[in-house]
Parts: sequence; C-alpha cells; structure tokens
Amino acid sequence: MSSILQRVAPIGEARDREILKDAATYIYEQRPQGDVLAHLFFPEKAKAEPRPVVVFFHGGFWDSPTPTQFVPHCLHFASRGAVSVAAETRTSSKHGTGPLEAIEDARDLIRWLRHNADTFNLDPDKITIGGAGGGAYLALLATLPKPKNLPPVDGLACFPQARILFSALINTASKGAAADRFPDAKTAKRLSPTQLIRRKLPPMLFFHGKSDRITPFDEVEKFRRRLRWRGNSCELVDFVRADHSFFNFNVSHKNFELTVAAADRFLVDRGLLPPEEHA
Repeated sequence: MSSILQRVAPIGEARDREILKDAATYIYEQRPQGDVLAHLFFPEKAKAEPRPVVVFFHGGFWDSPTPTQFVPHCLHFASRGAVSVAAETRTSSKHGTGPLEAIEDARDLIRWLRHNADTFNLDPDKITIGGAGGGAYLALLATLPKPKNLPPVDGLACFPQARILFSALINTASKGAAADRFPDAKTAKRLSPTQLIRRKLPPMLFFHGKSDRITPFDEVEKFRRRLRWRGNSCELVDFVRADHSFFNFNVSHKNFELTVAAADRFLVDRGLLPPEEHA
C-alpha cells in the first residue's frame, strides 16, 4: 500500500507539467521555505504596445499548490491579448506556511510584474487579479487595506485595476471559513475582508454559487451591498443550485464558459482588455 502512495506525488507533478507546458515559468520570489513560482501565458500575436495582465490565485485555503486550476482561464485571456498568470504562493503542504505568507507572496507577485513590465511588455496600469476561495481572498488583500497601510515597496504598488472573484472567501473572523488557519483569532479578524471595506476601491466582479456551503453566498451578498453603499463598483453574479466549485472547467463546462464570457465583458467595458475582433 505504501509503495502505491509514494507514486502519487510524481504522477501529480507530471500531470501539472503537462498542463503547464504552454506556460513560461518564473521564480518571482526566493523565500526561506523555497522558491515561489508564477506561470505566464503569452499571447501568440506579438504587438508593440504593452499588454494587459490577468493574474489568478488558485483556491484551497493555502494548503497545497494547484496552479493548474486556472490554466483554462489563462489560455482564454492569452488568446484575447493579455499576459495571463497562473500564480503560486507558499502553502502549508509544500512550505509549512499559512495565509500570512500567502498574502505576502500575492502582493509581491503584483510588484514583481510591475518591476518586469518592460521585460514582458506589460502595461503596469492594466493589471487585473482574481482567484477562487482562498485565492480570491488573496486578491482582496492586495487591495482592501488603506494605501497608508500598504505603501509601495521600491516604488512599486500591489494595487490592481480590477478584480475577478470566484466563490470568494470574504470572512475570516471567528465564525468564518478558514479562521483557524491564522495564528490567532485577532489576526484572522484584522485581516478579514469584512473588516477592511472602504471607499475608492477598484471595480470587482464576484461569481458565486447560491448553494456554496464553504463560503456562504449570503456573506458575499452582504459584502457587496456594503461595498456599493460606500460608492464602489461591485457586481455579483449568482448561480442557482451551484456549489463552491461550480465555475471550474472540469466541473461544469457551461458555467466555465458563462463566467469567462462575463469576466471578458467586464474587463472590456473597463478598458482593461481590447474589444474582441470579429472576422
């Protein structure tokens, strides 16, 4: 039995390498626990003008690295002229870390992309970040804190121009999902998106299943109302009888297509993605 189990990890790694074969993989941070990777998908057609960026942080509540979750999304947005990124952060299974380290990584990845904007021909003023579950939480924590509490590092800010959030974790207070992953209850509450709502935030698009038992829909709906009350642009698209993983390509091709098409329109409407060319 043990000999079978020992073979699982290499098989998983080989599968991931195959799925990520079209990506260019870079080390964006060298941490004491090991290197942290970003997998970049570039548009096939080269253009002189800098290209928009769409970054995705995978779900899983910072347990295991699963960068392949958003490869289908990355392929779509690369086909639309954006440099797309399937991001990794430190995780508990690989690095022995928790959400605080993942938050640090997510912020540093955005800064790294801006630092290398000329190298990759990126537009540093057209960065969209998104994610699922705990990855959506990371996208929120790169934006929600007040600028004075999240100043630029070496002149590089981690604030994006928009966010696309799937089955988002927005409550890490005492009764919220994943609260026990934080060092203590006080830290979990302090870093809960529900505690960080403010004005002048980048536009947000939420996709959420109404039957989600992991990150309850009612919490996200209330979160959206509070954001809009403060004058923020925030849209919530709900899916009836859909659970936490409803949007994934390997769960429902229909929901994948619907959410990607809506996200595409969202970015086009805000000038963060070029209009689709029709023959």
